[in-house]
Amino acid sequence: MDDVGVTLRRISRLAEQTPPSRERFIDLLRALSIVAVVLGHWLATVVGYDRRGDLTGRSALPELPWAHPLTWVVQVMPVFFLVGGYANAVSLAAERRRGGGAAEWVLNRTGRLVPPTNALVLVMAGGALVARVFGADPSRVRLVVWFASIPLWFLVAYFMVVVLTPPMYALHRRFGLAVPLALTGLVALGDLARLFGQAVWGQGSFLFGWLAIHQMGFAWRDGRLPARPGVALPLLAGGIVMLVVLTVAGPYPISMINIPGERLHNMSPPSLALLSVAATQLGMALLLRDRAERWLRHTGPWTAVVAVNAVILTIFLWHMAAMILVTGLLHLAGVLPVAVPGSAGWLAWRIPWLAMCALVLAFLVAVFGPIEINGARRRTTRQASAVPGGPALTRVRPVLRLTLTLAGCAGIAFALLANSLTPATSPAAWGIPAVPLIVYLVSASVLRCLRASPRQRDAPRQRR
Repeated sequence: MDDVGVTLRRISRLAEQTPPSRERFIDLLRALSIVAVVLGHWLATVVGYDRRGDLTGRSALPELPWAHPLTWVVQVMPVFFLVGGYANAVSLAAERRRGGGAAEWVLNRTGRLVPPTNALVLVMAGGALVARVFGADPSRVRLVVWFASIPLWFLVAYFMVVVLTPPMYALHRRFGLAVPLALTGLVALGDLARLFGQAVWGQGSFLFGWLAIHQMGFAWRDGRLPARPGVALPLLAGGIVMLVVLTVAGPYPISMINIPGERLHNMSPPSLALLSVAATQLGMALLLRDRAERWLRHTGPWTAVVAVNAVILTIFLWHMAAMILVTGLLHLAGVLPVAVPGSAGWLAWRIPWLAMCALVLAFLVAVFGPIEINGARRRTTRQASAVPGGPALTRVRPVLRLTLTLAGCAGIAFALLANSLTPATSPAAWGIPAVPLIVYLVSASVLRCLRASPRQRDAPRQRR
C-alpha cells in the first residue's frame, strides 16, 4: 500500500508540474484510445466450452452483424498512431536540441516500450514452464500464451514506426503531406492486389498504412493541420463519404475489425477504408481540440489522464491476461456462464464481466505498472544529464552504436512477429517458440546495455 501511495503522490506531482506548453489533448486521446481497445476486446470476446468440454474463446462479431457499423467508432487504433506521430515529433525535436542523434532517440524512445514487454514475455514463459512441469498439455499451454500475447502483434507495428521516425520525419520536413499521400497510394495498390487474390503484395500495408497515419501526427505537430473548422470539417466529411463509398457501395467489409471469412480485411493489414476512418477521427479530434484543452486545465481530469498515461502500455499489454485469469477462475469455480452472443443473457453478462476484468487488470497494473513508471523516470534522468558531445566517442563508436541499436530493434520486432504468426496450438515448451524467445531476450539485453552505456553514466562527471 505504501508503494501505491508513493506512486499516486508522484503522479499528482507530475500533473502539477506539467508545463503550460504541453498539448494535453494528445495525452487524453492516447488514454482514450487504449481504454477503448481494452473495453472492445473484453466486450466482443465470447468464452465458453467446446464439444469436449475444453475452454474456448473467439470474437462475437461474426455472429453480430448489427455491431459491424459500430466498429467505425470503436476502432481507435488509428488515433493511437496519430498521437504517436505527434508525440514522437515533439520528442525527436527535443533530442536534437540536446545534441542527440537518431540512435540515442531510438534507444530512449524504445526504453519505455521494451521493459514492460519484458515483464509480460518473462511471466508468460515462466508460467508456461511451470504448467508443463505439472503436466499441462503443451498445445493448451501454447493456446493460453497465444491469447495473452495478442497485444504484441500491435506492438510490432508501433515499434517499427518508432524506429523509422527519424528518417520519416526528415521526409516530412522536406515533402510534407505528400508523404502520407504516397503511402496511401501504396496501401491502395496493396488493396487492389488483395482483391485480385494476390494477398502477398498487400502485406506491405502493415507498415505503409500505419506510417501514413503516423505522418499525419507530424503534420498536426508542425501546424500543417491546425485545429480550425476549415481544416477539420473537410477531413471529417471527406472521411465519412469515402468510408461509405468504400464499404457500402464498394468491395470493403463494413467492419473495421477483422471478421473470419471476409474477402478483404480492413485492419490486418490496414486498408483504404481504415485510412478513411483515420481521416474522420482526425477531423473530429481537430474540432474538439480547443474545448478539450480548456477542460484539461482542471486538476481532476488532467490528473486522471496523467495517471492512465503513466501505465498505459502496462494496461494494454496485460488486459488479455486479465481476461484469461477471470475466465480461469470462473471455470475452476464452476460458474462460467455460457450464452449465445447477442442474446439478452449474454448482453446482461457484459456488465459483471467488465467489472471483474477491470478488477483483475487493476491488480496486474499495481504489480507491473511500476516497471513502466520507473523506466520513464530513469529515461528522463538520463536525458536531463546527457551532455552534447560529452562522451569521448571515436569515429567508429557512433556507427557501431547505431548498428547495434537497429539490430536490437529488428530482433525484437522479429521475435514478437514470429510469436504472433506461430499457430495458436503449436506446442512450445515455453509457450513462446524457442527461437523467437531467445532472439527477443538477446535483443532486449543489447538495447538495455546500450541505454546503460558510458555515454549516460559519464555525462554527470563531465558536467562537473
